[in-house]
Amino acid sequence: MKNITYIQEDFIERNVHFPSLIRVLKDAFSSNDVLVPMRHHHDFPNPQVQEDSTLLLMPAWKPSKQAGVKIATVSPANGQFDLPAIQGVYIYLDALKGGVLALLEAKSLTKKRTAAASALASKYLSKKNASSLLMIGTGALSSNLIQAHASVRPIKEVFVWGRDYAKAEIICKKFINSSFTIKPIKNIEDKISEVDIISTATLSKTPLILGKYLKPGQHIDLVGAYKTDMREADDETIKRSEVFIDTFQGGLKESGDIVIPLENNTLKIEDIKADLFDLTSEKKKGRNNDREITVFKSVGHALEDLASATYFYNLKFL
Repeated sequence: MKNITYIQEDFIERNVHFPSLIRVLKDAFSSNDVLVPMRHHHDFPNPQVQEDSTLLLMPAWKPSKQAGVKIATVSPANGQFDLPAIQGVYIYLDALKGGVLALLEAKSLTKKRTAAASALASKYLSKKNASSLLMIGTGALSSNLIQAHASVRPIKEVFVWGRDYAKAEIICKKFINSSFTIKPIKNIEDKISEVDIISTATLSKTPLILGKYLKPGQHIDLVGAYKTDMREADDETIKRSEVFIDTFQGGLKESGDIVIPLENNTLKIEDIKADLFDLTSEKKKGRNNDREITVFKSVGHALEDLASATYFYNLKFL
């Protein structure tokens, strides 16, 4: 276990190039040569904050090449400690010999690969001329989702909503010199009917996107709500939309945005049009016309972690 490299948060933040990372994920999904078992997802009590935390174990192998496992915790109450909800480490391995090649800071790795996956989906599901974005949520993912979406579509206007308006203002200040304008808003209803793309990254247990406000042609990117009792979009949103997921393996089981509509018969499994494997391999089509409303639900996949860890490892050493 000598000479194990630690790829820290600052390296990942400095060196990410979203168009490149998105291409890496597209290649990984389309080639489909990574073995990914169902991830372990364990909730455990956290009585001090009166809210459960979650332990995630996410392994993946590219036979005789790379392997890895992410060990992460999700602690929804971390805001009171001024910490991101996601904490963890990624163990990057030589799949042929079994040795540990590197440890990567998992919080930043997860932010980058999650945002890149949403942007990859957007290339298939949002209108090509989509120029406005509403970001719902002000956590660690929000800035990355804004950057990633802006890297695949000609975004000119961004609006940010959060339960804490001051946090929305802080995010907007990060993009003061960007090619798009960005403004905090106090009410989702003020912009939800106007924008082309709506991206959500929250831990909400009640829907924030209400289908009655949606307009034809919008794309909805649901990234948060990682438990079956959480959801960011209501049944009306699902009824009005063409629904896509990142993977059928996890997407059908882990988030209330899909599980609850399946349970109450708002949605049937056969109604879900495709996952990222289908879209990137062109086995199935994404958006059909400019009037469809599309929904993409992401729960995360270990393939994304392994592909992204390889991307940053290669940047470090190649």
